[in-house]
Amino acid sequence: MTPVEHPYWVWILFFAIVLTALFVDIGIVNRHSHVPTRRETFGWATVWVSLAIGFNIFLYWQVGNHYQDWDLAAAQAKLFLTGYLIELSLSVDNLFVFLLIFGYFKVPKEFQHRVLFWGIMGALIMRMIMIFAGAELVERFHWIIYVFGAFLLYTGLKMFKDTDDDFDPTESGIVKLTTRYIRISKEYDGDKFFVVKDGVRTGTLLFLVLIVVEFTDLIFAVDSIPAIFGITTDRFIIYTSNIFAILGLRTFFFLLADIADRFHYLKIGLAFILTFIGVKMLLPLIAEGLIMITGAGSGNIVAGFAERLLRNEFKQEIINISLGVVVAAITLSIILSLIFPTKPSDAETASAAQPED
Repeated sequence: MTPVEHPYWVWILFFAIVLTALFVDIGIVNRHSHVPTRRETFGWATVWVSLAIGFNIFLYWQVGNHYQDWDLAAAQAKLFLTGYLIELSLSVDNLFVFLLIFGYFKVPKEFQHRVLFWGIMGALIMRMIMIFAGAELVERFHWIIYVFGAFLLYTGLKMFKDTDDDFDPTESGIVKLTTRYIRISKEYDGDKFFVVKDGVRTGTLLFLVLIVVEFTDLIFAVDSIPAIFGITTDRFIIYTSNIFAILGLRTFFFLLADIADRFHYLKIGLAFILTFIGVKMLLPLIAEGLIMITGAGSGNIVAGFAERLLRNEFKQEIINISLGVVVAAITLSIILSLIFPTKPSDAETASAAQPED
């Protein structure tokens, strides 16, 4: 497949779209802190998803028009869509942790949007650094891709049994580190991150929540970025699909905040996706091992398949299978969650049965 070089003007257009949308969001629509209405939330969810789809269509047109290779353009569009869906699904899973953080610190709903907005702004910078550093490492030391694959395989298998029920933000080292070097008050002061208290510039509790959210997103990126490297090593595809997905995270937070617990099988679906991608990244290493065992050119069917895999003869098929697996896993986990809802705990049942005074 032809290596794709994206012109600088495409990068500029991408950042122009993102920054304009963010300016309209925080500078005009959400200029004053408030709790978003259901209608407003659905509207912005439509905007963010439409921007991602529209950009993917533009990417298909730009690559096809520039290289005069529409098969290459279709492959790029599929890679973007797969990366977008992986990051979006992982971001939705992250909402469970954000809900716990906001609930633990008792963040008023009207201030949650501000925290998430500046969290996204920090993610724009952190993700760029991590993605470009990761891509550079993969280019220089290709074996790093196998380390990513093994890490994703471990993370996916571990996610099958882990839960976030025992999550406690105060046990995080970042909270202890922040409060050690920055003076933090124990209360909120509107939507301010800093106030002057007794003549000293002091961080509010909202600022501490922002630090925890930023650090949590950084931890999430350690899982999600290697996952997209399992789909492609194209910096542009990885970064743009990543950013478009997390841009909608704030909106989906308010959209799903009240019903997040209903999607209890989503974590299993995501665990399967991470495990699948981990195995996919390790396939070339497995193929080389099979060839060493059976012998190159031995006429063995397995060895022949492994040799064709290493020659990238199945690249288009792997792209299509990856996209299909991601879509199927997310869809099936959501459908199963709705068909087989969680049973209320004994405490919840007793509370609901208790008559009101």
